[in-house]
Amino acid sequence: MTHNTQERRRGRSTPLSDLDPALTESSRRLIGCAIEVHKELGPGYPIDIYRKALIKELEIEEVPHTTEHKVDVEFDEEVIGTVGSDFFIEERFLLNIIADYHDVSGADRNALRATLRAADLELGLIINFGQRRLKDGLVRVLNPDALRKDEDEDEGDYEDGNDSE
Repeated sequence: MTHNTQERRRGRSTPLSDLDPALTESSRRLIGCAIEVHKELGPGYPIDIYRKALIKELEIEEVPHTTEHKVDVEFDEEVIGTVGSDFFIEERFLLNIIADYHDVSGADRNALRATLRAADLELGLIINFGQRRLKDGLVRVLNPDALRKDEDEDEGDYEDGNDSE
């Protein structure tokens, strides 16, 4: 077991270096777009203003995305409903945006984490455009189930002799 794996299992934050580099690069591109929107608009507008500005910036930067992404929720192998996310970026991760002058809540994080589990995705971001500094309103949310699955697949590769020291 690697040192990073041990830390993650003890409940510490997962470093970006543990994520797929392509996923990390996709999230950086999105964050760059959000920074541009926030630099130009600042805090204080309704969420629809930020949504439209972000869509425009994503299009300018040619970042593939869909809006109002829906995900089926299954229970006992049956679809029992759907949950949604504001954006699906590069078919890699989810993004929810808010525009309130408060910290991103545990409820916001839990809702996104549940959607990530339903979608079987590793990463989601929450961006709160209501903060004075965008970095104070940027939260990364990980799906521990998907990370564990990737970790198990990697360990399986090693056990099969596909990796060498």
